[in-house]
Amino acid sequence: MVSLICTLQDHRDDVNWCAFSATLLATCSADKTLRIYHTRDFSEVSYSPLSGHGYGVHCCCFSACGQYLASCSTDGSTVVWSTVTGEIEAVLEHPGRSPVRVCAFSPDSSHLVSGASDGTLALWDFTTKTLDRIKPVDDVTMVACSFTPCGQMFMTGSTYGDLRLWDLSMNQLHAEKDTHDMGVSCCCFGPKILSGGGAVEFRLASCGQDSTLKIWIVSRSSTGGCKMQQIHSLTGQSAPVLSCSFSADGQLLVSGSVDKTVTVYDASRGALLYTLNQHKRYVTACAFSPTAPLFATGSMDKTVNIWRVEERPGGHVEPATSSHEGGKLPGHSRLLVSDWSEEDVGAWLREEGLEALVETFKANNIDGVELIGLTKESLCSELNIESVGLRSKVLRKVEELKAGCVCTGVPDEFLCPITRELMMDPVIAADGYSYERAAIESWIATKNRSSPMTNLPLQTTLLTPNRTLKMAIGRWRTSQ
Repeated sequence: MVSLICTLQDHRDDVNWCAFSATLLATCSADKTLRIYHTRDFSEVSYSPLSGHGYGVHCCCFSACGQYLASCSTDGSTVVWSTVTGEIEAVLEHPGRSPVRVCAFSPDSSHLVSGASDGTLALWDFTTKTLDRIKPVDDVTMVACSFTPCGQMFMTGSTYGDLRLWDLSMNQLHAEKDTHDMGVSCCCFGPKILSGGGAVEFRLASCGQDSTLKIWIVSRSSTGGCKMQQIHSLTGQSAPVLSCSFSADGQLLVSGSVDKTVTVYDASRGALLYTLNQHKRYVTACAFSPTAPLFATGSMDKTVNIWRVEERPGGHVEPATSSHEGGKLPGHSRLLVSDWSEEDVGAWLREEGLEALVETFKANNIDGVELIGLTKESLCSELNIESVGLRSKVLRKVEELKAGCVCTGVPDEFLCPITRELMMDPVIAADGYSYERAAIESWIATKNRSSPMTNLPLQTTLLTPNRTLKMAIGRWRTSQ
C-alpha cells in the first residue's frame, strides 16, 4: 500500500526536481530557489530556502555523504551548496554559459556531470571543483543523466531521443538511437550491479515524450563492448512521462507524467502496482529515499507530495487527504507585495515570527511599497531597530518576497518565461514568445542570441511591444 503522508507547499512556481540524502529532501523550482527539509518530520531547515541562481533551477542532487548539494539552472551555472550551513561552496560556470538542464554526482562524489541546452556535457573534478573534460553533442539538448552504481560510466538522454553511455574519459561507449519518440525526459540506473556471462550488467529506466517508461539491461563485457536490451515497455500513463526513479533496493520504480498521475511499478516484473492521482498539474519530478520507504513527487501545481510505501501488493490507491501546509504568501487578497496594505504587512510579520515589529512598522506606516524598499540603514536609523540579528532577519525575509512576489493565482501566460515573474513591459522576440523586456535584453546580451524557449538562434534581436498582453495584465491586476 502507498499512502500520502504530507504535502509541501512552499515553492511559488513549478517544482522541477526532488532529491533525497540520508537525512534531507531537496526540491528546486522555476521560482529560482531550492528548499531543504528534514526527512524525520519534513520541517524546513533553518537556512532554507537557498537563493543563488538568477533563473529557474532545473535539477538538484546530493553528494554521496550528503554534505553537498548541487543545483543547475537556466543561468548557465551549477552551484554547489553546503548542506551544513546553506552557504555556496562553489559556482561552476558551464562552458558557453548555455542553460544547464541536468546535473549528477558519481556514487563516490569524485565527479559531477552537467548537461546543457546546447548539447555540451561537462565533467567536473569535484575534489578541486575544476572542469576536467567537456564533450559537445550536436543538435541536441541534454536533459537526463545518471551514473552507473560502480561510478565508472554514466548515461545521458537528450531531446533527440537517444541514450548515450560514456566513460569518465568522455568516450562514447554506446548510443541507443530513437529510444523515445520526440525525446527522452529522464533516465536513472538501478542500485544493483549484476554479473553473468562474462559481463557486468546494470538496470536502467528511461522515460520520454512518447508516454512510455522503459526498463533496459545495460551490459559491458570483459572486452569493453557495451550493449543495451529493452526488457519492459510500461504504458500505465496516457501522456508524456517526465520523471522516473528506482527505490533503494531496486524493486520498485516510480514515474510522473503530464497526465498528472504518479505510477508505481514492480521493477522486476514490469507490473503496475499503484496509480496515484493527488497532483493537479503535470508531475515533473520523483525520487525515492535511500534510507526509508518513502518517495517524493513534485509538480507544476507547485507542491511536493511525500508518500510512504507500506507494503507491496498490487492495487489502486484512492485519493488521500492528509496534507502539511507549507509557507504561503500573506496578504490574502493582494497579489503583489507592492499592493499590500499596512495591515497585510502586519499579518506577514506575524507569520514570519516578527510580532515584536508589528507596532513599529504600523507607527511608521510601512505598506508593501515601503516594505520592499527597506535597507539596513533605514531599519537602523528610521525604524530604530538596534539588533543586528533582527535587522538581518527582516532583510532576509524581504529578499525572499522580492524573489517570488507572485502568488498562486497568476495566469501562466502573464509570467515571463525567463524570470517567472509577472511581466510589466512584455515584448515579442523573434522566436514568437513574449518576455519581460529587461529580461530578454539581458539574455540576448549574454546568451549568444539563442532563444530561451527553443535554444535555436534568434534570426533578429528586434523586440516588438506586446501591447495586447500588457493591457490584459493591467486589467487582471486591477481585478485582483
